[in-house]
Amino acid sequence: MIKFRRMIFGLCLIGTLFSCGSSRAADLSSEKVLRSIDRAKLFLVSQQAADGSWEGGGQFKVGVTSLSLLALLNAGMTVDEEPVQFALAYLRSVKDPEFTYEVSLMIMALAAAKDGKRDNIRISSLVDKLEKTQIRTGGAAGAWSYGSGSAPRSIGDHSNTQFAILGLRDAVHAGVSVSPKTWKLSRDHWMATQTSDGGWGYSATRGGGASGSMTVAGIASMLITSSMLRYERDFDKDGNPICCGTLEQSMEQKSLDRGIAWMERRFAIGRNTGAKAWLLYYLYGLERAGRLSGRRFFGDHDWYREGAEFLVDRQSKRSGEWQGNGAMERNPVIGTSLALLFLSKGLAPVLMNKLEFKSEGDNAPIADKDKKFKRVPNWNINPNDARNLTNLVTGLPKWPKLVTWQVIDIESVLKNGDVRDLLQSPVIYLSGKDKPQFTDRHVALLKEYIIQGGFIFAVNCCGPDNGFHEGFLELIEEMYPNGEAKLKKLTVEHPIYRSEYLLFDAKTRKLTAELYGVDFGCRTAIVYSPEDFSCLWDKWNKQDPPKEFTKPRKNFVQSKILITRATRVGVNVLAYATGREPPVKLKEHEISTEEGRQDKIERGFLQIPKLRHDGGWDAAPQALRNLLLSLNRTVGMAASTKERNLIATDSNIFKYPIVYMHGRSPFSLTRQEKNQLKKYLKQGGVLFADACCGSTRFDRSFREVLAQVFPDQPLKRIPATHEMFTSEVGGHDIRQVQRRSPETSDEAVALNTIVKKGEPFLEGIELDGRYAVIYSKYDISCALERQRSVMCTGYVPDDATKIAINVILYSMQQDIR
Repeated sequence: MIKFRRMIFGLCLIGTLFSCGSSRAADLSSEKVLRSIDRAKLFLVSQQAADGSWEGGGQFKVGVTSLSLLALLNAGMTVDEEPVQFALAYLRSVKDPEFTYEVSLMIMALAAAKDGKRDNIRISSLVDKLEKTQIRTGGAAGAWSYGSGSAPRSIGDHSNTQFAILGLRDAVHAGVSVSPKTWKLSRDHWMATQTSDGGWGYSATRGGGASGSMTVAGIASMLITSSMLRYERDFDKDGNPICCGTLEQSMEQKSLDRGIAWMERRFAIGRNTGAKAWLLYYLYGLERAGRLSGRRFFGDHDWYREGAEFLVDRQSKRSGEWQGNGAMERNPVIGTSLALLFLSKGLAPVLMNKLEFKSEGDNAPIADKDKKFKRVPNWNINPNDARNLTNLVTGLPKWPKLVTWQVIDIESVLKNGDVRDLLQSPVIYLSGKDKPQFTDRHVALLKEYIIQGGFIFAVNCCGPDNGFHEGFLELIEEMYPNGEAKLKKLTVEHPIYRSEYLLFDAKTRKLTAELYGVDFGCRTAIVYSPEDFSCLWDKWNKQDPPKEFTKPRKNFVQSKILITRATRVGVNVLAYATGREPPVKLKEHEISTEEGRQDKIERGFLQIPKLRHDGGWDAAPQALRNLLLSLNRTVGMAASTKERNLIATDSNIFKYPIVYMHGRSPFSLTRQEKNQLKKYLKQGGVLFADACCGSTRFDRSFREVLAQVFPDQPLKRIPATHEMFTSEVGGHDIRQVQRRSPETSDEAVALNTIVKKGEPFLEGIELDGRYAVIYSKYDISCALERQRSVMCTGYVPDDATKIAINVILYSMQQDIR
């Protein structure tokens, strides 16, 4: 039976590979966007002059060079590559520019290079120039014009102003201070010049209606300037952080909401609404507004997907360039740089989704007789918490260069999508004061998110005994009504307490923060903090307030210590949940909604059961299903994802060509189980197994059991030159793969994960010239669940999937050879 079924599937693979199954291809993939980015990078490099500069702006050579370098750096090039080195050498050799655009872009390029402290002196002088050229009085106060020697200083415009703000922001992130007065003047300017319909035009002093390019500039500028001035309302007179002090939305938030509403009403991709030109300039601003505001959608429009589709489709097939429709962006160097910035920065992985949900008390009135104020929604009591935590992570050395965050409305997902919308991010974050109102459908959606590999991080706001605390406990009970998963206090041994920082005293083992978690499979999938860290994340800032603010506030230093502690807790949770490797944006997540077990083989489908044992046989419950989905999607095999679990003595085992096994704990098999397993393998069956998270306890037991089953045939390493590791079997070339391992097992040291590239390490037992047992002592199963835990010793998810696919394909083809 086994041999007959394997022959059928072998013929399917070799003869009609893609007719045996089909995959659902996305219209736009990350791979397609990355190819477009690579072509654009090649074009820009080909246009670089011998002195390291780029032409294209007439007298604005420094600005065009800075813009091109900024685009290349954001597209993944490093300071070690020659084009970047030449461009930096050119910028360092020229005198400080005078025009606002050039000054700002030079700051942005040097800050993006992060090439040591030597550039910070230059950045500091450029910041000084921008601050001195800001308009300080009159109707344009807080704005910038073109700069020294250009238009009269009393006339400013929003285009120059947004670039000045971008430059100053990047200077702060590089460690250079900017005066609070500069930020305040600009924030007030943007609020004062907003049009009656909520948008922004080119210049308040010259009239004219709002446009798309200036409205996205206004949204981004409001977000940046407001974030730099948070301290004004974040601390009391003694310097203590103010948490849950008001339920009223700030004036800045109201202005932002109006600007975003304008974009939702007038959103467009193929045109710059309200203007006749500057399309690529507008798209670059759209990326910034969408990313900084944490929005995936403007209205019903997925701004990045639609914008990326538009740009990829219109890229020159011959040269890889773009040309826009404005005077400057018609130049292909400028046009390509702007398009490249949209594609590369917008492709930044989404670290977490902040969940928007309804709560008790959302519609409670505010004591305001004039009804001027809008109530802050419960899910967003601290509107900058996720933004600030993400900005902090972006600056850390072990993390990706740029990560982002998004707000996602759970009700909108139910109406217009499914769990795949949640899976765009590895972490869902929710917080609040009042009790959440989750329906049965909401609960089912969140549970499915966990099943598919997601992670939930919840934080209680405004005190221990409020509605959110009670509501979250009820949510866990509703997700797992039979007690199969429970919320429990995490002990000091849990890796979350040292995934990035050490969150306990190494001598006393006393925790600096208490977290609770729910275990699901081989990981803790839900983490809850009863302490209000959200408020403190909301107070974090890259730049300290001025001394005149902090000096009279005696408790400010202690507040900074509290904020640092809170952010470290947040970073540790994110590091544990993601392994510092959030998934690539636009990746299509395959899910299966098939339920139930089969009692007999489905005709025409490959089926692989899981072997039950007493050592955590289902530690990674979705691993096998995800593997079979990958077979369907990438190889074209027709594989059923219906679950079938059996013990080794079950006679049905002989109906299946391959049996899958994994675990995390010690186990044993009875004499009858070992005898039937041996018979199954000798008759042509294959056992494919791995140790979850590289568990040494499971590994030890597995070797002992196999030694009892085959005392004269020990596990031996499968040679790296074996066909199993090549594309000859119809799968992938995996002769070089990436494997992750913790740098140390010392529990008193913060964890650091090392990822090394090398040959795959699989072991096996050969019977009759074929491998009947194929085993990995390094984790494959948890990686198949898309887990990236810093504690897991094993292959990275993509390579784990490729290894498993090749093992299945090799196993299915043996008899026809």
